[in-house]
Amino acid sequence: MTDSLNLNTGLEIEPRIAFLRQELHQHNHRYFVLDDPVISDAEYDRMMKELIELEEAWPQFLRPDSPSARVGSPPLEKFDTITHTVPMMSLDKGFNMDDLISFDQRIRKLLKIDTDIFYTAEPKIDGVAVELVYKNGTLIMASTRGDGVTGEVITANVKTIQTVPLQLQQNKFLPVPALLAVRGEVFISKENFKLLNEERANQNLALFANPRNAAAGSLRQLDSSITALRPLEIFIYNVSDATLLKTDSQAETLQKLKQLGLRINPLILSKASLFQVMGYYRDLDAKRLELAYEIDGLVVKVDRFKDQQTLGETSRSPRWAIAIKFKAMQERTRVLDIQVQVGRTGALTPVAHLEPVNVAGVMVSRATLHNVDEIMKKDVRIGDMVFVQRAGDVIPEVVKVISSNRTGSERKFVMPLVCPVCGMPVFRDDEESATRCVNDECPAIIQGKIKHFAAKGAFDIDGLGDKLIDQLVDRKLIFSYADLFSLSVDGLMDLDRMGEKSAQNIIFATEKSKRISFARFLYSLGIRHAGEHIARILAAEFEDIASVFTATAETLKAIEGIGPIVAHSIVDFFAQEKNRNIIDRLMKSGIIIEKDTEKNVKGDAPLRGLTFVLTGKLETMTRPQAKKMIEGAGGAVTGSVSSKTDYLVAGDSPGSKWDKAKAMGVQRINESDLKNMVT
Repeated sequence: MTDSLNLNTGLEIEPRIAFLRQELHQHNHRYFVLDDPVISDAEYDRMMKELIELEEAWPQFLRPDSPSARVGSPPLEKFDTITHTVPMMSLDKGFNMDDLISFDQRIRKLLKIDTDIFYTAEPKIDGVAVELVYKNGTLIMASTRGDGVTGEVITANVKTIQTVPLQLQQNKFLPVPALLAVRGEVFISKENFKLLNEERANQNLALFANPRNAAAGSLRQLDSSITALRPLEIFIYNVSDATLLKTDSQAETLQKLKQLGLRINPLILSKASLFQVMGYYRDLDAKRLELAYEIDGLVVKVDRFKDQQTLGETSRSPRWAIAIKFKAMQERTRVLDIQVQVGRTGALTPVAHLEPVNVAGVMVSRATLHNVDEIMKKDVRIGDMVFVQRAGDVIPEVVKVISSNRTGSERKFVMPLVCPVCGMPVFRDDEESATRCVNDECPAIIQGKIKHFAAKGAFDIDGLGDKLIDQLVDRKLIFSYADLFSLSVDGLMDLDRMGEKSAQNIIFATEKSKRISFARFLYSLGIRHAGEHIARILAAEFEDIASVFTATAETLKAIEGIGPIVAHSIVDFFAQEKNRNIIDRLMKSGIIIEKDTEKNVKGDAPLRGLTFVLTGKLETMTRPQAKKMIEGAGGAVTGSVSSKTDYLVAGDSPGSKWDKAKAMGVQRINESDLKNMVT
């Protein structure tokens, strides 16, 4: 087709390119968003082929918003980062109708009204949140959610997604804003996920665990041509500044976003009463397996923006929205074996190895059994048929043994007397129902500590993954996290699948990580019982690491939020010469600790100064999830009941801690009481 055009002057080329681009943009919108194509695939392919040929022949007419940009761009060295103009906050979560009713009651109480509130409800897609920025209708930036404040720039990758318009639709009734930032969820459908894994199996490549992991991995490819081969889709669900669209409600905003050519989920329920939302939740839960994509719940938002502004937000999430999760799905399978894993604290955790089973869209072959007490309580044996579920649709766990299926050949599990990794004797901590390896030179403990040190909440060393750390320890290249800063390119290149460029990237990442906040540095040390919340408290109270060294248990216990167990754990850690030597080596390697500017824990902290102990099986969350919620609200969680304990949070089968709390006069509450205290 290009032969008929004047290729000498280009006078007819530029308008032809502009025409092809406009036509392809319109056809993309009709095909991928409206599901209403008006030309054949062959016609579309011919137009795209002509456009690519013309742009290659006349590169001066190339534009970043061309439909041809979807085929991918040259590989990046690394992702840039960007600060979101408006933070992408997480949502509070509920797990049943009672939580939804409580949410509605809180809303009406805060707004001081007795009449019905109208909500917009939409399926909670199990995907990856992104932000898209359009300038004068053209996509100029795309980024991941990241930590909610800062995300990674993935513009080239997002441009390959067919359901993302590179240009917004012009509409005489709705002018395109000069600058518009929208939020959406990127996902892979169930059918496309199946086909993707089949293709990878044929190529002898590792299979993706689930559609969400596949979507996340696809978005983080440095080579966008790889992303272009992945069947990614998107639904837009929000805008960072609705005033730009001159709308008064979430429902109206979604309609206007749709008019601009953005893909909106057709299942969204608008301007609904609480009763209608409850019915919608039940209907959606009943047909979730029939949907083309994975969902794990329902997002409910107060519809009117005026009400949203009145309600405001906490430091973590908006008060006017909630995600109501579906119940975890359970499946039946057999326990093939029970093996033990060793963590960074030396704790031995029994893990059930299962006949692989698909649970809520994910192939599950292992599930945690927590500890020996849990195994005894559930009476889990090797060879048992069991129900397994993904707790919170994430963590696989054995729920119940189907004892009626027993044949007599099942075998009881016995916790080993020696560490399965280093062979040293283990110790049973009755207070925590944990069995521990106490050998500090155990490779599993060393690996766990280094992984914790290099993780995102700590030094965040890019590229230093679990497998690489395992190799470094196994080959005795490192013996502690201080050794990470002594690594060399030549030493790294001796490892499996490690080229010179990759080795240089690791060294660069370790050097880059040397500037760190005081709180993150303290957290990175892996002090037992001292999580991120305790690290922030310490960073706010002490001027430098030397002052933490010399702090006594009495000094620490006097600090609001630090109980006796945490205090003694901190003192014990710094009293050990080997730990002080490692910290000294860290400082000599060039670590720069930046003092946190905040003198206390900021934001809403309704549990500040309160100490909690968790016991028993909670109804809708795991104990680690409850611990995270308490610490996020300013509280502290310890492992045992003492005179410093304010509340015992008890679930089913609370055990001896319940009796001890009762004897000491400690107030006992349930999970629902705890949630009410947080909100």
